[in-house]
Amino acid sequence: MTRLRNRIFGDVVRKTDSSSMRTVKLFQEKPIYAKPEMMNYYPRHVDIYNFMLKLRAYGLYRDEHQDFSEEMLRLKIARGKIKPEKKYGKKQEENQ
Repeated sequence: MTRLRNRIFGDVVRKTDSSSMRTVKLFQEKPIYAKPEMMNYYPRHVDIYNFMLKLRAYGLYRDEHQDFSEEMLRLKIARGKIKPEKKYGKKQEENQ
């Protein structure tokens, strides 16, 4: 009867030594990737990045690197140094 009860409630069916019980306890716990302390270990980089983009659009945050990149692109366009669009295949050549 105890064997049946142990099988129903997820306990160990047969008698085991302490090293095997350690393994049983490890398998009874939640997996590491499902534990909240492991899931929240690293900051949410994607969410923070999207939030900073919104703040930059509202004018509340200055991303100097992005500002520099946009300014360099603007200057390239003004000088006419931007790369032409790539055209692939015969159909693109026929249309133009």
